[in-house]
Amino acid sequence: MKSVLLVGLGRFGKHIAMKLNDLNCQVMAIDNNEERVNAALSFVTNAQIGDSTDEEFLSSLGVRNYDVCIVTIGDDFQNSLETVSLLKDLGAKKVIARASRGVQEKFLLRNGADEVVYPEKQLAAWTAIRCTSQYILDYIELDGECSIYELTIPGDWHGKTILELDIRKKYGINILGVRENGRLNMDIAPNTQLSTEKSILVLGKQKAVQKCFHI
Repeated sequence: MKSVLLVGLGRFGKHIAMKLNDLNCQVMAIDNNEERVNAALSFVTNAQIGDSTDEEFLSSLGVRNYDVCIVTIGDDFQNSLETVSLLKDLGAKKVIARASRGVQEKFLLRNGADEVVYPEKQLAAWTAIRCTSQYILDYIELDGECSIYELTIPGDWHGKTILELDIRKKYGINILGVRENGRLNMDIAPNTQLSTEKSILVLGKQKAVQKCFHI
């Protein structure tokens, strides 16, 4: 079970806390706003009101004991920078910080963040990719070339097997699973038959997926 120190309970931080709770993580959440802290008590392990730029306060939380510290402060970048720096000085194992602009990412990394998330940029990319084709249901970029897509089954694939389509040989695309009635089946075989009522999870280079699915 992962233990997480979450700094900031704004909209982004709140959603992270709720998801971590779903994943059975132990979450200590802190924010300087009493109302936000009280609202989070039902889906975090513990929560405290406090200033994350106060070294004495952060030190009292036992920063070294958490598997990861997540800084989601979005309304005061100076506080975010100071918090990241203090967490690393206090021995945090891993610090993930939120950026609102590209330049912030550079400063956060220089101040000790191990990873930076840029929600607006990532969501914009997801939205742009999602709307470029009728087939795309979901999308995860792995690097500059490869991505995982969930796609609806094209009409001319209906009734055909994975072997018959052979998109791995033609396009270098791997079919990872098939979803039907909301359930994802990863136990697939060459004779697995596809239909327009299903969707597939594929891994491949973006250009190959675009060519295969006419995106």
